[in-house]
Amino acid sequence: MFGSALVAVTLLIFAPGSRALDLLRATATSGDPPSIPKVHCRCASYPNGTLCSWPQPAVSSPTHYIATYRERHGQSTPKMCNITSSGSSTPSPDSEQQWHCHLPNLKLLTDYIINITAVHSGGSSSYLAGFMLEDIVKPDPPVDVRVSPQKSRNLLVEWSPPPTWASHHIFPLKYQILYRWENQGSSISVNLGPFENTKIELKGLIPGRAYQFQVCAKELLGLGHCSSWSSPVNVIIPRKKP
Repeated sequence: MFGSALVAVTLLIFAPGSRALDLLRATATSGDPPSIPKVHCRCASYPNGTLCSWPQPAVSSPTHYIATYRERHGQSTPKMCNITSSGSSTPSPDSEQQWHCHLPNLKLLTDYIINITAVHSGGSSSYLAGFMLEDIVKPDPPVDVRVSPQKSRNLLVEWSPPPTWASHHIFPLKYQILYRWENQGSSISVNLGPFENTKIELKGLIPGRAYQFQVCAKELLGLGHCSSWSSPVNVIIPRKKP
């Protein structure tokens, strides 16, 4: 309906073999709808730590957001999501405002749909995503990574679980270790694991060589994704005294 400048655009994205379903919809009432929110949902603490986030566009008219979620199947009533923000209210390349929607008390093994709609005077744009909680599990990185020399060619690597993972005893984590070093100008890396313990002794390393260590965490049964890697720790194995 171009006479009154009403334009609707819908894009459906479905990944075969996946539960993921994205529906992007823009509806303009004056020919200039807001940008479709770029939403990312993650469960940082299974099962009650799900957060959906999206950035405020760098150039945008005053915009407000409406967020709802519901079970995909059945006749469940959509629930409103409490929206909060963080970061700068005047986005810049170095600091952008982020919006957040916390989804409490989601059911296990249940398909959900979330709808984030941006609204301003030019119209509205919506992002709809279908997901199952178990597919978006991604813990925060392990913390307090420590590396200490043992015998002449051994190192003990220790770490602590991410403090945001609230249910360690009910839903344990497993871990992977990434360590790397330089050899004649080339970077060599080794990925070990998974381990259920929070420490491991590495043997047969080279004295005098500089190593870098990082750890990631994943739900024990393999739900979702491994965390981002922890902050790197650099260690040089001491040489034996003559």
